[in-house]
Amino acid sequence: MLSLRSWRKEKICNICGARSITISEALGACGNCYKNNPHEALHLAIKSHFLSRARFGLPGEPPKDPKGVKCKICANECSIPNGDIGFCGLVKNVNGLLRYRIQIPKEGILEWYYEMHPTNCVAWWFCPGGTGRGYPKYAVKNDVERGYANLAIFYGACNLDCLFCQNWFYRENVQKLWPRVSVSELISKINSFVTCICFFGGDPSPQILHALEVCKAVKNRIVNGKYIIRICWETNGLMNLTFLDRVIRFSLESGGIIKFDLKAWNPVLYKGLCGVDGSIVYRNFMYASKFIKERSEVPLLTASTLLIPGYIDEEEIRNIARFIASIDPEIPYSLLAFYPNYMLTDLPPTSRSHANRCIKVAKEEGLRNVHLGNSWLLGDYY
Repeated sequence: MLSLRSWRKEKICNICGARSITISEALGACGNCYKNNPHEALHLAIKSHFLSRARFGLPGEPPKDPKGVKCKICANECSIPNGDIGFCGLVKNVNGLLRYRIQIPKEGILEWYYEMHPTNCVAWWFCPGGTGRGYPKYAVKNDVERGYANLAIFYGACNLDCLFCQNWFYRENVQKLWPRVSVSELISKINSFVTCICFFGGDPSPQILHALEVCKAVKNRIVNGKYIIRICWETNGLMNLTFLDRVIRFSLESGGIIKFDLKAWNPVLYKGLCGVDGSIVYRNFMYASKFIKERSEVPLLTASTLLIPGYIDEEEIRNIARFIASIDPEIPYSLLAFYPNYMLTDLPPTSRSHANRCIKVAKEEGLRNVHLGNSWLLGDYY
């Protein structure tokens, strides 16, 4: 258990001098200063990102060498100098040619496991596995698929550097380039009780070529064996648009769901928390939304936001919710309670009053399907 002492102490904003338990030393400044003094605040956060990355031998920011070679696998589009690696740690410039450090798409750095339905997936409250929605086309039962499982595929690399990362250990995977799992090995794990697979991490984006090869093999099994195997994704959404299009198609046809992490609305706050420019995620979310009406039985698209004390407040949630509602007010939106982790262990878990206010503003903006996840973490902390 986390020691209460680690977050009960008041910290001081290095810009305005404010004191609060909802200020993180890793971010260096309070949430208000990220909005009102963005350049100063971001300068403080970037130091923490370089420290975070250096521990694992990764670049502190996406390289942008004018003489480098541009990688177009994800939205960061690193321009990698000769002999160096990209932000994800998997792509290297070898004498002017970009090479993966492992044999992608044949293999990926990942871990896998079975998770019985109902799972702790963000979309469980409306997905076929958790509700029977879409039966009989997309679910094996007209109820919770008890006795069946999700094949969870955790990719050990990411194209963000979230200082609050709940799965921060993916950095150890990419540092060691291990464990390596082939496409054929993963496919062999799909037994008769597997009704969906979910790609997450880290993030699927840096290893999207491997994930898409898995999808192709799964699609063949669905067609030839008439199985129900939904293909789902939990992603930060910073994919190359060409790959995102293929991701959408595999999920759309199989009954799967794509979950975007919309981590912040304010671009400075997004970069301060996550280390990179996240503006493209909203463009990609809007692009994915164009396919919603192609499948009415099961929602194709959903979004989630982590309620980080002191930083992701009602204003952030209101703006994100307004954006989603402007596309389609039926899109499911999950607000997730925060637990101190990685470099933000000096913040408290989300308070119940904070979560309730955010639910209220999301609904005020017109969203009709708002859900609170990780509610057992809530308390009266601030």
